[in-house]
Parts: sequence; C-alpha cells; structure tokens
Amino acid sequence: MSESAWQAFDLENLKQKVEGTEPRFMEFLRTAKMSCAMYHLPVGSLDMQAPHLEDEIYVVLDGLARLRMADGEREVRPGMVLFVSATTEHSFFDIEKDLTLLAIFGPAP
Repeated sequence: MSESAWQAFDLENLKQKVEGTEPRFMEFLRTAKMSCAMYHLPVGSLDMQAPHLEDEIYVVLDGLARLRMADGEREVRPGMVLFVSATTEHSFFDIEKDLTLLAIFGPAP
C-alpha cells in the first residue's frame, strides 16, 4: 500500500487524545523524513524524556512551564516555537498550567 501524498489533522482532536492527568506522548505521523507527535504534561508532572537523535521543533499549544536545556532555561507559553538540536539534553519543568505541545522531529542523521 502506498503512502498518501498528503494528510490533514485537526489540532483540537489531537489535543483531546492526549488530555488527562498523566503525561502522554502520541505519535500521529511518521514518514522516512519526519515524524509528528502530540505531547501532554499535566500540572506538576515530570518530563522524563532523554536526548533524541533527531532535531526537534516544539509548538506550544497550551500551558505554562519552563524548558531547561544545556545552556540555560526559559519560560514556555502558548504560541512559542522552540527548536532543540539533536542530542541536546532538555526537559520541561515547573509546569504551572497543563502543557500541550506539537512535536516535530527531523530525520536521524
């Protein structure tokens, strides 16, 4: 079966699929060159991710938290687009409002 040349996704529907009181990660697209996922971290939860082999872009859809990276930390809030290069240690913390992110991964080197 061949892969479709295009697909459409509804952000509100994807966000509903990761809602809840536990951290949730749901990949909804994977191709040879990229993947996309929804990532939800409720208030007070711990982000347990490890560095990735792929470059990553986070689009902050909802919430308020902080992002710690090798060179410091910063506040994250809705409307921000965050780039994290491959193998960079990073984690979200001080989650004050449920955090929902669209995560876009580039291909591994």
